[in-house]
Amino acid sequence: PQDVLDATRLDDGGHKLTLHFPVYLPVMQYAENRALRERLYRAYVTRASEQGKPEWDNTAAMREIVALRQEEAQLLGYASFAEVSLTPKMASSPTEVMTFLRDLAQRAKPFAEKDLAELREFAHGAPLESWDVSYWSEKLKEARYAFSDQTVKQYFTAPKVVGGLFSIIERLFDVSVHEAQASVWHDTVKFYELRRGGQLIAQFYLDLYARPGKRPGAWMDEVRSRWLKPTGEQQTPVALLTCNFASPVLVAGPSQDQERPLGGSAPMAPRGPNVYKPALLTHDDVITLFHEFGHGLHHMLTQVNDLGVSGISGVEWDAVELPSQFMENFCWEWDVLCQLTGHVDTGEPLPRALFDKMLAAKNFQSGLMTLRQIEFSLFDMRLHAEPGAEADVQQLLDTVRAEVAVLVPPAFNRFQHSFSHVFAGGYAAGYYSYKWAELLSADAWSAFEEEGVFNADTGQRFLREVLEQGGARDALDNFKAFRGREPSIDALLRHQGMS
Repeated sequence: PQDVLDATRLDDGGHKLTLHFPVYLPVMQYAENRALRERLYRAYVTRASEQGKPEWDNTAAMREIVALRQEEAQLLGYASFAEVSLTPKMASSPTEVMTFLRDLAQRAKPFAEKDLAELREFAHGAPLESWDVSYWSEKLKEARYAFSDQTVKQYFTAPKVVGGLFSIIERLFDVSVHEAQASVWHDTVKFYELRRGGQLIAQFYLDLYARPGKRPGAWMDEVRSRWLKPTGEQQTPVALLTCNFASPVLVAGPSQDQERPLGGSAPMAPRGPNVYKPALLTHDDVITLFHEFGHGLHHMLTQVNDLGVSGISGVEWDAVELPSQFMENFCWEWDVLCQLTGHVDTGEPLPRALFDKMLAAKNFQSGLMTLRQIEFSLFDMRLHAEPGAEADVQQLLDTVRAEVAVLVPPAFNRFQHSFSHVFAGGYAAGYYSYKWAELLSADAWSAFEEEGVFNADTGQRFLREVLEQGGARDALDNFKAFRGREPSIDALLRHQGMS
């Protein structure tokens, strides 16, 4: 893709390809050079492992982390760290989680096998290794639905998407979003305030773009939580919303929606034929932004004043993804996308015909994607539920892959060495919560499908019963108060094309 070539071009005319996802993924999807794809794939899946330089191998660190978690569990009187992890969660036991995951895997596997068979048939006998899957999948998607991610992203400029997101928030949750001044750590970072009736209720930093030295991925962090201090002073929450999208680049030709280099707040006047075009987001990028903003809303819109259960604090970890995954659904609504899109060169909104193709492709390879997440989740749960599993982490992962995967990765794959959610984040014995929360969010979204995406009463009910509650009430009680019943798996299967 041209924007990737522009972003990676060196002064000598060559290109520097890194393992940052905005560079890595397009190479895997579009590079005709199979050897190049394999080279990047090998580098990506062997990071921090014994496959590379010894000083970067974190095998011993992983073993120590898991062993110390098991020691903690025993000191607390539990049989495993998984039991410790599940104590404040909706799921009652490791057995319940693994039963849920295996049941979902059984339902998804026929669809995944069908996905893989279609891919093999489309490749006409060409080799189909792990570094070929994204390439042939993109080709198949283009052939079947006659569009590509690169076509779609021309309509999603960062300023337009962010503005549209703010408009949705204002409309549904009765707040206003204003850019404000604050000290920031990079000139691409912006600072905003949320107000209701003129009163400040929250603030947030928005750090959208990848840059050297920045941690990869996307996340929401609590800078400050809502709290009624002993003095009677009301502390308002502050959030940090971080993504790693490709930055605006210097290109030749006119631009309809100009932006300062790397996304500064003021427009830059063109000098000669060269202008900075705004960052272009894939539709997946847009979904990521809405996802993280869902976490942000959960943190910022709470009305709970007790620090330990304010915002996302105290929320069952397998329910904490409910607001984030709920927000993703807006990215598939025509009326919403009309607000989010404008072609980078012409300003024209996303054509309805292209949207219809995107919608048809929404559940493309949903079986394969579901099994991939179940593989990660089951590996994580077994690693922390089976004392001694840290002795051979690779063997455990291989066992899980043999049970779940329909396309088993190559033997040199060391995914676990960069599985930061589990080893460096807060998802140890909790990665399953993504699928668990998908069940909740799909069913919650069904209420908006039934009553209208912009139905004010539904939006206010979701605000009142879910977002404002924080961890002060059980997540299941929050859901039942919003939906009027317990969650059903039917909506999840229907939303993912597996009903």
